[in-house]
Amino acid sequence: MTDTPYYLPIGDEAEIFEAAHACRLPVLLKGPTGCGKTRFIEWMASRVGATKGYPTGDSNLITVACHEDLTGSDLVGRYLIKGDETIWVDGPLTQAVRLGSFCYLDEVVEARKDTTVLIHPLTDHRRMLPIDKRGEIIEAHPEFLLVISYNPGYQSVLKDLKHSTRQRFVTIDFGYPPRDKEAQIVAHESGIDVETAMDLAKLGEKVRHLKASGLEEGVSTRLLIYAGQLIARDIPARRACQVAVSKSLTDDEESQQAIDEVVSTIFGA
Repeated sequence: MTDTPYYLPIGDEAEIFEAAHACRLPVLLKGPTGCGKTRFIEWMASRVGATKGYPTGDSNLITVACHEDLTGSDLVGRYLIKGDETIWVDGPLTQAVRLGSFCYLDEVVEARKDTTVLIHPLTDHRRMLPIDKRGEIIEAHPEFLLVISYNPGYQSVLKDLKHSTRQRFVTIDFGYPPRDKEAQIVAHESGIDVETAMDLAKLGEKVRHLKASGLEEGVSTRLLIYAGQLIARDIPARRACQVAVSKSLTDDEESQQAIDEVVSTIFGA
């Protein structure tokens, strides 16, 4: 048995998700890297799983990390040769549809467009999954829920979510938490004291403002937690922030220097 994942609600995201699940509406989680989208769905799967009698949320969540080589067969399933016979093996999406689990397609825009199209019949009133190779149509279990995520900061002509897909989902926006809540998250996840966690949250806030100066992406809560974990292991704060924040965010030396200067103002020279 594993512990329930830690997640600190920032707004009404839990209430929206629970209402969507009750209505059998697919959900899109939208927000920047490392802001808590994956942790949120793990937490919600655990909460809903508990109501279904599961000891943990693990059995209630099937996660697929999407990538450009992801095929329809990777999601739905394929025939495999085992000994002298050919057997059908369900893919993760099919397993979730049959079992009534949450299927979470993480960073769905990384998948090929022809792959994402196959989820469309699951996202409207039909709630069904055609398996062409078997000539089978599976009606989704009543508890099945499709959840996808993407980072709008990576939008491009080639990697954007098609409107025909986006308009099939209830969308929950995620952003970085306000300073006090981010500090609470960092302290809990890293084990450092609240004062140091507040300093890291302040760092996160200031580094995100550097995006206007050319930094491609703001520092994630995840990276602040990494810095906190290093500090908890007696790595000096400035060095922890250098290896977990400035060098992880960018290879540009000027941007690294700008971040390091912010670190120095917060943690001292």
